[in-house]
Amino acid sequence: MEEYVILVDANDRETGIMEKMQAHREARLHRAFSVFIFNREGQLLLQQRAFSKYHSPGLWTNTCCSHPRPGETTADAAHRRMREEMGFDCEMEEAFHFTYKAAFDNNLTEHEVDHVFIGTADQLPEINPEEVESYRYASPGDIRKEMDLNPEMFTVWFRIAFDKVEEFYRRKSWPRN
Repeated sequence: MEEYVILVDANDRETGIMEKMQAHREARLHRAFSVFIFNREGQLLLQQRAFSKYHSPGLWTNTCCSHPRPGETTADAAHRRMREEMGFDCEMEEAFHFTYKAAFDNNLTEHEVDHVFIGTADQLPEINPEEVESYRYASPGDIRKEMDLNPEMFTVWFRIAFDKVEEFYRRKSWPRN
């Protein structure tokens, strides 16, 4: 089944749709989202991307991420992908968005307006092995130390968003499960 992404302009206004791999080959700006889920202890649920992923295989990243489908809200897509990748869903809210462009060795480029959702949950994931190789919980301080020592072990978008996510999470009074 072909997947399509929502093409956007620099202000995140929809300009059309395009087949996902074509958008990545042509480095077209499109809408995406990244979900960051913390547990009650303030640890972030990280996922290691499956080694079969079309880019960034085996790298550590946020809880889940993807693209909304045409006609789907970004929030609905975030909840859908949490269920599809991690096997559970929870409350989350959009915290911020950012634009980035990153070229990969396989001639694909991510050029995205990435909407970041943050939430809390203590559920253990039931990972989808087609999407996720592994998962773990880690404190923001431990993650920061790891990123300083081995930034290449983390996805580009995770490294860009992490500081803002940590700041937002500290300021927010999250409902605890």
